[in-house]
Amino acid sequence: MNNDEQAGTSVKPPPRAVVLGGYGLIGAACLRALKSAGFTVTGVGRDADAARRVDPNGDWLIRDIARTTAADWAHDLAGIDVVVNASGALQDGARDDLTAIHEGAIKALIDGLGDQKTRFIQISAVGVALDAPTAFMSTKARGDANLMNSTLDWIILRPTLVLGRAAYGGTALLRAAAAMPLIGFQVLPDTPVQTIALDDLAAAVVQAARGDIPPGTLADVTSADVHTFASLTNKIRGWLGFAPWRFTITVPQPLLTLTGKIADGLGWLGWRSPFRSTALNVLADGIKGDPAAWHAAGGAACRSLDQTLRDMPATLQDRWFSRLFLLLPVAIATLSLFWMLSGLIGLARTGPAIEVLTSRGIDAGVASFAVIGGGVIDVALGTAILFRRYARRACGAMIAVSLGYLAAGTLLTPDIWVDPLGPFVKVLPGIVLAGMVMALMDDR
Repeated sequence: MNNDEQAGTSVKPPPRAVVLGGYGLIGAACLRALKSAGFTVTGVGRDADAARRVDPNGDWLIRDIARTTAADWAHDLAGIDVVVNASGALQDGARDDLTAIHEGAIKALIDGLGDQKTRFIQISAVGVALDAPTAFMSTKARGDANLMNSTLDWIILRPTLVLGRAAYGGTALLRAAAAMPLIGFQVLPDTPVQTIALDDLAAAVVQAARGDIPPGTLADVTSADVHTFASLTNKIRGWLGFAPWRFTITVPQPLLTLTGKIADGLGWLGWRSPFRSTALNVLADGIKGDPAAWHAAGGAACRSLDQTLRDMPATLQDRWFSRLFLLLPVAIATLSLFWMLSGLIGLARTGPAIEVLTSRGIDAGVASFAVIGGGVIDVALGTAILFRRYARRACGAMIAVSLGYLAAGTLLTPDIWVDPLGPFVKVLPGIVLAGMVMALMDDR
């Protein structure tokens, strides 16, 4: 019999927390910090594979937050002490509905929690306002307002630009911009930006979860120092270990606007590009906050940008990521163009292509089927890779089809291997490129 049993007392179980968006950049950090603080934590997200990659042994609830009802939440959150909402999306697209994620989900959570004594910690963003010009800011503001008008024990934290070891969205773009070779392309260089270390934001969530911050607190969480986006980019470049640029060019606003429109279009194909117009508009407005309310509520001070960077020295992996981030969309576009052109040219010039096969004794019907079928497959794969949900499988199919072409070609037309233009040899780099894209497709 232990001392507690002898004294007739029971051991109090650890507090239970649920983190919505638990495998995101911020959510994953909150999940880890709460676990380290002694909480029993369940992460919530809609992608089981992404969840397992972030925490293979963690407790996960696979839910599409935008479609989960109040009744579902009432069941899932029964007895939960703390709910941390780190979910969110930047812009409407094939995978995201801002109104459903930022407003509808909050309402369903409020209704589902009902009269429970649950602390609700909402991670919002600085600058949100009901009359904001972007849907991201206005829907976030309406979600915050719903929470503030509820009877829940709520705390709303509004961080500035979050910097951590991992990178996603705007922080990934920042690293990619800092890693540009030879010439620095400055985007909105004079925009004021404040930052917060990811670990400091996670620590703020732990403070709130423990009850160290009073309910009803609405506060910006940020370091006090302010930087221009140009100086921030230069500091990140130095942190990565790259020499200063000899030349810099400011990207003109019309080109930025065009880039945002193209990225918006890609959003409807499932790609969450940090170049989307919402991200550019938010950056243009500046990312600034006032930590006074946080400090008044008893919140710990956040580290400066320089201290944040000193506390997480860059590694080879950081430099690789920064360089590859912008090369990935170029590689995808290259593969799409290569396969589409290959198929369209083959379909437009079926006669010469069929003749290549029939001149080597292949039946005309078989040759026609091979040329036309191959052209259709090539165009289909070149199109499929443009859709985020099909891109990985398209890469795998490109590799398989390429190997099939080489095997059939070696069997039926082995002399083409020594053709001066090397049509078979040129297939090999395409296989390698498809394999590299396939390997880099994870975004969590």
